[in-house]
Amino acid sequence: MPENRAHPKVLVVDDEQVIADTLAMILNQSGFDARAVYSGEKALELASTFAPDMLITDVIMADLNGIDAAIRMRSMLPQIKILLFSGQAATADLLEKARAQGYEFEILAKPVHPQDLLSKLRS
Repeated sequence: MPENRAHPKVLVVDDEQVIADTLAMILNQSGFDARAVYSGEKALELASTFAPDMLITDVIMADLNGIDAAIRMRSMLPQIKILLFSGQAATADLLEKARAQGYEFEILAKPVHPQDLLSKLRS
């Protein structure tokens, strides 16, 4: 967690709005400045102005999957911490493809327990 800022900025991305909103609410109540968006494309749009310290994204989404969004986000913000979460089996293939391109991402299984998420972000 960056030490130079009181409230690290976190961008939460999930096409299931209730999940994105709930995670952002939990993070905001835990001392983060969190924003929720509901697509990979919206995440990239917001990142250019919000400049998050951390990205938490679902993997399987309709427009732009979370791994491709994470790769593009990393090119925009090289220091960003990225955490993926997914409840779907197709994730393994996408992670393997990202690894082949030289990207390594940490992944949590859905449903994500808030305490598990917070401990990952603070580590």
